[in-house]
Amino acid sequence: MFSACYTEHVSRKYEETHPWLTFSTKTIQSDRAELWAMLGECKSKFEHIAGTPLRPDVATNLHHLYLAKGILGTTAIEGNTLSEEEVLRFLDGKLSLPPSREYLAQELKNIETACNQVRDRLFSGTPMPLNADTLCALNAMVLDGLALDEGVEPGVIRKHPVGVSRYRAAPAEDCEFLLNRLGEWLDEPQFSEPPSMRTELAIIRAVLAHLYLAWIHPFGDGNGRTARLVELQILLQAGAPTPAAHLLSNHYNLTRTDYYRQLDYASRSNGNIVPFVKYAVRGLLDGLREQLARIREYQRDLTWLSIVHAAFDGRETGVDKRKKHLILDISKSTEPVKILQAANVSNRCAAAYAHMTAMTLKRDLFELHDMKLIAFDAKSRTVAANKSLVDAFLPRRVSTHVREDNTPAQA
Repeated sequence: MFSACYTEHVSRKYEETHPWLTFSTKTIQSDRAELWAMLGECKSKFEHIAGTPLRPDVATNLHHLYLAKGILGTTAIEGNTLSEEEVLRFLDGKLSLPPSREYLAQELKNIETACNQVRDRLFSGTPMPLNADTLCALNAMVLDGLALDEGVEPGVIRKHPVGVSRYRAAPAEDCEFLLNRLGEWLDEPQFSEPPSMRTELAIIRAVLAHLYLAWIHPFGDGNGRTARLVELQILLQAGAPTPAAHLLSNHYNLTRTDYYRQLDYASRSNGNIVPFVKYAVRGLLDGLREQLARIREYQRDLTWLSIVHAAFDGRETGVDKRKKHLILDISKSTEPVKILQAANVSNRCAAAYAHMTAMTLKRDLFELHDMKLIAFDAKSRTVAANKSLVDAFLPRRVSTHVREDNTPAQA
C-alpha cells in the first residue's frame, strides 16, 4: 500500500545527524496484520460515534468532556498540574486561580483557542495546508501570553540547537525545509488512496506528523503541543467526530512514561516507526471503545426514561406524579438506595414526602415494583431502578459467555 518516497537529492546536515528522517513508510510494511485490524476498528467506531444521535445537551456535554480531556492531556504532559475537574470549570468560565498559578489557565486557554480555531476553519471549509506557515501559526497560539526562555519566539522557527533529555533535535538550519518536506510527504497519494481506506491512512498520517514534529523539534518551545494540534487537525479532516479527535492527546498523557519511551526508541532504532504507530493506534482504539461505551450508556438512559414516561402515560394524579418523580430520581443514583432513605434521594422527593408516613413511601415503592420499574434487594434493604427492562429492546443473539466449566452459557 505504501511506497518509498523519491525526491531530488540535496545534501543537508540533518542527513548526517538524523538519518532516520527519511520520510519513508517502508518499515510500516512489516507486522501489518495487528495494526490494520486496529485501524479498521477505529474507522468503524468513528462511524458508530458520528452516526449516533444524541440529545443536544448530551452531545454538548460529551464534546465538553472530551475537549477537557484533550486540553488536559496536551498540557499536563508538559507539566500543567491542573486536574480534569479544574479544566472543566475553566471551560465553564468558573475557574479562579491565584496570581502565582494564572499561567496554568493561560496554557489551557491557548490550547482551547487553537482547538476551536482548527475545528471552525475545517468545518467552514477553509483549507489548512500542512506546511511551515500553518505549523508556525499553531505554535504561536500555543505559546501566546506565556513566559518563555530567552531566545524563544512564539511561532518562529528556532535558530539555535535544542534537546530534550538525551535527544538532540534536528539542525536549526534545516528546520524550515524539514517542515515543508513533511507537509509534502504527508500530502502524497499514498496517504489517501485507495479512497476506501482514507480514514485508516489518515490516522497513520496524523501519528507520523506527530512523530516527525517531535523528531524535528522546530520551535524553541511548544513542540509537543503543536504536534498534538496537528494530529487533531488531521483527524478532524479525516472525518473523526470532534470528541474522538481529542483521544490521542489524552492517551499520551495517561501513558506518559511509555509515550516518552516510544519516542526515544523511534529515533534510537534508526527510524523504525512501527512501534510508535502501533502504540498510538492502540491507545486511540481503547479511547474509542470507552467513548462508545459512554455513548451507549447515554442511549440506555434515554431508553429507560422513555419506559418510565410511557408507564405513567395518562396518569396525572398527584400520587402518580409523586411516584414518577421518585423512580426518576432513584434512576439518577449510581448506587442502590436504602429503602428507608429513598424519600431523600432528591430535594423534590424530600419535599413531597416531608409530611407523609414511612408507610406511604413503602406503598409507593411496592407499586413501582409491581410496575416492574424498581427492584428490591432484601439482603441489603435497598432499591434500584430496574434498568434491565432496557435489554428487551436489544436484538437477541446467542450468548458468547463461557462458564467456569468451559461450556457455553444458555442464551
